[in-house]
Amino acid sequence: MSLPVITVVSGLPRSGTSMMMRMLESGGMTVLTDEERTADDDNPKGYFEFERVKKLKNDKEWLPLAVGKVVKVISFLLPELLPEYQYKIVFIHRNLNEVLASQRQMLIRRGESTDKVSDDRMLELYQKHLKQIRHWLSEQPNVDVLFVNHHEVIAEPGKIANEVNQFLGYALDSKKMATVVDPNLHRQRA
Repeated sequence: MSLPVITVVSGLPRSGTSMMMRMLESGGMTVLTDEERTADDDNPKGYFEFERVKKLKNDKEWLPLAVGKVVKVISFLLPELLPEYQYKIVFIHRNLNEVLASQRQMLIRRGESTDKVSDDRMLELYQKHLKQIRHWLSEQPNVDVLFVNHHEVIAEPGKIANEVNQFLGYALDSKKMATVVDPNLHRQRA
């Protein structure tokens, strides 16, 4: 008996997960979102988030709502996913210096402190986390993962759209997926 399938877009915050969610929605997937977090200067085309995901550690009752859909789950929360489902995870990798620069810019726009943790320390923590999460993903029998490079999405959206479509079973419109990639939104570059 096969498990119900949930498609997940994951990665570090500010790694391009919203862009991938927009691509999948444009390609024909149903997105699980509550639209509570609206577009702003940091994500002018929207966040595509479902607020209950942030409480995944204590609230897993929403997972049945995600079956047959795509939901965004940051990489830190992936180990909280229940084993009763099959997960197709599109994991976005972005240059860590760009991630840090994007996070810093977001904090500045919000008027929040940018010096709580040094960039060097955050870089170290992110590298350690990514190594751990890759190991965790490789050991999960109910997880299929496609690693996607943020730069490749920007440079070759058609190629990546085709790869993602293939990974998800060829049910999407790759051409529509590729058209929503906006290189102008790649503002923090390494």
